[in-house]
Amino acid sequence: MTYSNAAKMAMLGIPEAALRQHGAVSRQTALAMASGALARADVHLTVSITGVAGPGGGTPEKPVGLVHFATATKDGGLAHREKRYGDIGRSEVRRLSVVEALNMLLEQAG
Repeated sequence: MTYSNAAKMAMLGIPEAALRQHGAVSRQTALAMASGALARADVHLTVSITGVAGPGGGTPEKPVGLVHFATATKDGGLAHREKRYGDIGRSEVRRLSVVEALNMLLEQAG
């Protein structure tokens, strides 16, 4: 798990400039996280989740409930999905995000 920007940079190789430009919660960061995990682990498929689960932390551009997902595969597959769950509570945003990530993994593996 790479919750902080420092962990994203150290563990997944995401450039600091990319995080500054796009933010931790973005399509670009989700894709970079999935690709970085794939490059650093002996796996064939990865998934990443980055979002604003709440209860605070949202902005007009990135409201509570915004979540970006990405998968990456060894054969070059890369997919992104964005969900806007709304301010439905941290636990529910996280639960729905896990379900979505698992669905994406199943789609990529299938």
